[in-house]
Amino acid sequence: MAIAKRKNIGISDYKLRLVIEQIKGKMVNDAIPLLTFMTSPASKEILKILNSAIANAENNDLRTRDNLKITRITADRATWIRRYRPKARGRAGAFDRPTSHLTIEVEEAENS
Repeated sequence: MAIAKRKNIGISDYKLRLVIEQIKGKMVNDAIPLLTFMTSPASKEILKILNSAIANAENNDLRTRDNLKITRITADRATWIRRYRPKARGRAGAFDRPTSHLTIEVEEAENS
């Protein structure tokens, strides 16, 4: 089992979960082309972290890339950054910038 985490990604957890549902439980070799050709910015971030999890499995656990499967992938809400935008009459309007934490766990698939 190899894990890769990234914290404080500048994308909301909802947008990450839309992409996560497409690749959850798939083999790594099937998930990479899906993420590569998606147009969502969230897919680019997930692909980076998935490649990190694959590298962790190959380097630390001596696993082969062909047998790896995504066993757990989660996107959790992180602290939202408070920002301000100018409004009429010299006032400031507040808005929140969402951030999230992403965790990917890959493991060698069982051959049955």
